[in-house]
Amino acid sequence: MKFFLDTADLAEIEEAASWGALAGVTTNPSLYARIGGKLEDFPAHIKRICDIVGPECPVSAESVAMERDAIVADGVELAAIAPNVVVKIPTMVEGLAATHELAARGIPVNMTLCFTVPQALLAARAGARYISPFIGRFDDISDDGLNQLANVIDAIGNYDFSANTVNGEKIEIIAASIRSANHVTQAALLGADIATVPFGVLKKMVQHPLTDRGLEAFLKDWEKVQNA
Repeated sequence: MKFFLDTADLAEIEEAASWGALAGVTTNPSLYARIGGKLEDFPAHIKRICDIVGPECPVSAESVAMERDAIVADGVELAAIAPNVVVKIPTMVEGLAATHELAARGIPVNMTLCFTVPQALLAARAGARYISPFIGRFDDISDDGLNQLANVIDAIGNYDFSANTVNGEKIEIIAASIRSANHVTQAALLGADIATVPFGVLKKMVQHPLTDRGLEAFLKDWEKVQNA
Protein backbone atom coordinates (compact mmCIF):
# COMPACT_ATOMS: atom_id res chain seq x y z
CA MET A 1 0.00 0.00 0.00
CA LYS A 2 1.11 3.52 -0.79
CA PHE A 3 0.48 6.45 1.55
CA PHE A 4 -0.77 9.86 0.46
CA LEU A 5 -1.09 12.75 2.89
CA ASP A 6 -4.52 14.39 2.93
CA THR A 7 -3.65 17.99 3.71
CA ALA A 8 -2.76 21.39 2.31
CA ASP A 9 -0.42 22.23 5.18
CA LEU A 10 3.13 22.65 3.85
CA ALA A 11 4.77 21.97 7.21
CA GLU A 12 2.91 18.65 7.53
CA ILE A 13 3.89 17.68 4.00
CA GLU A 14 7.55 18.55 4.56
CA GLU A 15 7.65 16.52 7.78
CA ALA A 16 5.91 13.47 6.28
CA ALA A 17 8.13 13.62 3.19
CA SER A 18 11.21 13.51 5.44
CA TRP A 19 10.09 10.09 6.72
CA GLY A 20 10.56 8.59 3.27
CA ALA A 21 7.15 6.91 3.18
CA LEU A 22 5.10 9.56 1.37
CA ALA A 23 3.95 8.69 -2.16
CA GLY A 24 1.63 11.61 -2.87
CA VAL A 25 -0.69 14.32 -1.54
CA THR A 26 -4.41 14.94 -1.83
CA THR A 27 -5.98 18.32 -1.21
CA ASN A 28 -9.50 19.70 -1.34
CA PRO A 29 -11.16 23.11 -0.89
CA SER A 30 -11.87 22.47 2.81
CA LEU A 31 -8.25 21.59 3.55
CA TYR A 32 -7.01 24.69 1.72
CA ALA A 33 -9.50 26.90 3.55
CA ARG A 34 -8.38 25.38 6.86
CA ILE A 35 -4.86 26.79 6.44
CA GLY A 36 -6.23 30.23 5.52
CA GLY A 37 -5.45 29.85 1.84
CA LYS A 38 -6.37 32.61 -0.62
CA LEU A 39 -7.77 32.04 -4.10
CA GLU A 40 -5.02 33.97 -5.87
CA ASP A 41 -2.33 31.95 -4.08
CA PHE A 42 -3.78 28.52 -4.91
CA PRO A 43 -1.70 27.71 -8.04
CA ALA A 44 1.54 28.70 -6.30
CA HIS A 45 0.56 26.66 -3.24
CA ILE A 46 -0.04 23.53 -5.33
CA LYS A 47 3.28 24.13 -7.10
CA ARG A 48 5.04 24.32 -3.73
CA ILE A 49 3.51 20.99 -2.68
CA CYS A 50 4.67 19.44 -5.96
CA ASP A 51 8.18 20.75 -5.36
CA ILE A 52 8.26 19.31 -1.83
CA VAL A 53 7.17 15.79 -2.75
CA GLY A 54 8.99 15.58 -6.07
CA PRO A 55 7.90 14.74 -9.62
CA GLU A 56 7.19 11.06 -8.94
CA CYS A 57 4.50 11.83 -6.35
CA PRO A 58 1.02 12.75 -7.63
CA VAL A 59 -0.65 15.79 -6.07
CA SER A 60 -4.43 16.00 -6.34
CA ALA A 61 -5.84 19.51 -6.81
CA GLU A 62 -9.62 19.83 -6.97
CA SER A 63 -11.84 21.69 -9.39
CA VAL A 64 -14.81 23.40 -7.75
CA ALA A 65 -16.66 24.03 -11.02
CA MET A 66 -20.04 22.36 -11.46
CA GLU A 67 -20.41 22.35 -15.27
CA ARG A 68 -18.40 20.06 -17.53
CA ASP A 69 -16.77 22.70 -19.74
CA ALA A 70 -15.75 24.73 -16.70
CA ILE A 71 -14.36 21.62 -15.00
CA VAL A 72 -12.33 20.79 -18.10
CA ALA A 73 -11.01 24.36 -18.23
CA ASP A 74 -10.07 24.14 -14.54
CA GLY A 75 -8.43 20.78 -15.14
CA VAL A 76 -6.28 22.09 -17.96
CA GLU A 77 -5.14 25.02 -15.80
CA LEU A 78 -4.41 22.80 -12.80
CA ALA A 79 -2.48 20.26 -14.88
CA ALA A 80 -0.30 23.08 -16.22
CA ILE A 81 0.97 23.88 -12.71
CA ALA A 82 3.26 20.85 -12.59
CA PRO A 83 3.61 17.50 -14.39
CA ASN A 84 2.57 15.52 -11.29
CA VAL A 85 -0.73 17.36 -10.70
CA VAL A 86 -3.79 15.11 -10.77
CA VAL A 87 -7.14 16.84 -11.28
CA LYS A 88 -9.60 15.96 -8.55
CA ILE A 89 -13.24 15.87 -9.65
CA PRO A 90 -16.38 14.91 -7.70
CA THR A 91 -18.32 11.86 -8.84
CA MET A 92 -21.31 13.41 -10.60
CA VAL A 93 -22.70 13.52 -14.14
CA GLU A 94 -20.83 16.68 -15.13
CA GLY A 95 -17.72 15.30 -13.47
CA LEU A 96 -17.89 12.09 -15.48
CA ALA A 97 -18.14 14.03 -18.73
CA ALA A 98 -15.21 16.25 -17.75
CA THR A 99 -13.15 13.23 -16.68
CA HIS A 100 -13.75 11.59 -20.04
CA GLU A 101 -12.57 14.72 -21.85
CA LEU A 102 -9.52 15.28 -19.62
CA ALA A 103 -8.45 11.64 -19.92
CA ALA A 104 -8.68 11.97 -23.70
CA ARG A 105 -6.30 14.95 -23.40
CA GLY A 106 -3.82 12.92 -21.35
CA ILE A 107 -4.65 14.58 -18.01
CA PRO A 108 -5.05 12.17 -15.06
CA VAL A 109 -8.12 12.46 -12.84
CA ASN A 110 -8.85 11.45 -9.27
CA MET A 111 -12.62 10.98 -8.91
CA THR A 112 -13.54 11.88 -5.35
CA LEU A 113 -16.66 11.65 -3.20
CA CYS A 114 -17.23 8.12 -4.45
CA PHE A 115 -19.51 6.01 -2.25
CA THR A 116 -20.90 3.12 -4.32
CA VAL A 117 -19.85 0.41 -6.75
CA PRO A 118 -21.92 1.90 -9.61
CA GLN A 119 -20.24 5.28 -9.09
CA ALA A 120 -16.82 3.64 -9.12
CA LEU A 121 -17.56 1.65 -12.27
CA LEU A 122 -18.77 4.76 -14.06
CA ALA A 123 -15.67 6.66 -12.96
CA ALA A 124 -13.48 3.86 -14.30
CA ARG A 125 -15.30 3.83 -17.64
CA ALA A 126 -14.96 7.60 -17.88
CA GLY A 127 -11.18 7.26 -17.63
CA ALA A 128 -10.37 8.11 -14.01
CA ARG A 129 -6.79 7.27 -13.05
CA TYR A 130 -7.67 7.17 -9.34
CA ILE A 131 -10.98 6.46 -7.60
CA SER A 132 -11.46 7.61 -4.01
CA PRO A 133 -14.12 5.69 -2.04
CA PHE A 134 -14.84 7.39 1.28
CA ILE A 135 -14.83 5.39 4.52
CA GLY A 136 -15.36 7.77 7.43
CA ARG A 137 -18.35 9.57 5.97
CA PHE A 138 -20.19 6.25 5.79
CA ASP A 139 -19.33 5.67 9.43
CA ASP A 140 -20.78 9.12 10.20
CA ILE A 141 -24.22 7.89 9.08
CA SER A 142 -23.88 4.57 10.93
CA ASP A 143 -23.07 2.60 7.78
CA ASP A 144 -20.04 0.37 7.14
CA GLY A 145 -17.53 2.34 5.09
CA LEU A 146 -15.02 -0.49 5.01
CA ASN A 147 -17.58 -2.87 3.55
CA GLN A 148 -18.35 -0.35 0.82
CA LEU A 149 -14.62 0.00 0.13
CA ALA A 150 -14.30 -3.79 -0.15
CA ASN A 151 -17.12 -3.87 -2.69
CA VAL A 152 -15.48 -1.17 -4.81
CA ILE A 153 -12.09 -2.93 -4.74
CA ASP A 154 -13.68 -6.25 -5.77
CA ALA A 155 -15.78 -4.72 -8.53
CA ILE A 156 -12.98 -2.69 -10.11
CA GLY A 157 -10.66 -5.69 -9.87
CA ASN A 158 -13.07 -7.77 -11.94
CA TYR A 159 -12.38 -5.77 -15.09
CA ASP A 160 -9.56 -4.29 -17.16
CA PHE A 161 -10.09 -0.57 -17.55
CA SER A 162 -6.60 0.22 -18.90
CA ALA A 163 -7.99 1.20 -22.30
CA ASN A 164 -9.89 4.04 -20.63
CA THR A 165 -7.10 5.61 -18.57
CA VAL A 166 -4.29 7.96 -19.55
CA ASN A 167 -1.45 5.95 -21.13
CA GLY A 168 -3.27 2.73 -20.26
CA GLU A 169 -2.23 2.97 -16.62
CA LYS A 170 -3.88 0.78 -14.00
CA ILE A 171 -6.67 2.40 -12.01
CA GLU A 172 -5.70 2.75 -8.37
CA ILE A 173 -8.17 2.76 -5.51
CA ILE A 174 -7.53 5.41 -2.87
CA ALA A 175 -9.08 4.67 0.52
CA ALA A 176 -10.20 8.15 1.57
CA SER A 177 -11.94 9.79 4.52
CA ILE A 178 -9.59 7.87 6.80
CA ARG A 179 -10.25 8.50 10.49
CA SER A 180 -7.96 6.03 12.27
CA ALA A 181 -4.96 3.73 11.98
CA ASN A 182 -7.42 0.82 12.02
CA HIS A 183 -9.06 2.21 8.88
CA VAL A 184 -5.61 2.01 7.25
CA THR A 185 -5.09 -1.54 8.50
CA GLN A 186 -8.42 -2.76 7.19
CA ALA A 187 -8.01 -0.92 3.87
CA ALA A 188 -4.62 -2.58 3.40
CA LEU A 189 -6.05 -6.02 4.19
CA LEU A 190 -8.82 -5.39 1.65
CA GLY A 191 -6.23 -4.57 -1.01
CA ALA A 192 -6.66 -0.82 -1.48
CA ASP A 193 -3.77 0.53 -3.53
CA ILE A 194 -3.43 3.76 -1.57
CA ALA A 195 -4.58 5.27 1.71
CA THR A 196 -4.77 9.04 1.88
CA VAL A 197 -4.55 10.02 5.52
CA PRO A 198 -4.52 13.17 7.67
CA PHE A 199 -1.20 13.94 9.32
CA GLY A 200 -2.56 13.08 12.76
CA VAL A 201 -3.50 9.59 11.61
CA LEU A 202 -0.13 9.15 9.89
CA LYS A 203 1.61 9.88 13.21
CA LYS A 204 -0.62 7.43 15.06
CA MET A 205 0.32 4.74 12.54
CA VAL A 206 3.87 4.89 13.88
CA GLN A 207 2.87 4.72 17.53
CA HIS A 208 2.12 1.73 19.76
CA PRO A 209 2.17 1.51 23.57
CA LEU A 210 4.36 -1.60 23.48
CA THR A 211 6.91 0.24 21.36
CA ASP A 212 6.91 3.09 23.90
CA ARG A 213 7.20 0.64 26.79
CA GLY A 214 10.05 -1.22 25.14
CA LEU A 215 11.93 1.98 24.37
CA GLU A 216 11.53 3.17 27.95
CA ALA A 217 12.95 -0.13 29.24
CA PHE A 218 15.89 -0.03 26.82
CA LEU A 219 16.78 3.51 27.86
CA LYS A 220 16.59 2.66 31.58
CA ASP A 221 18.81 -0.36 31.09
CA TRP A 222 21.29 1.64 29.06
CA GLU A 223 21.41 4.21 31.86
CA LYS A 224 22.40 1.37 34.20
CA VAL A 225 25.22 0.43 31.80
CA GLN A 226 26.45 4.03 31.70
CA ASN A 227 26.42 4.31 35.49
CA ALA A 228 28.00 0.93 36.18
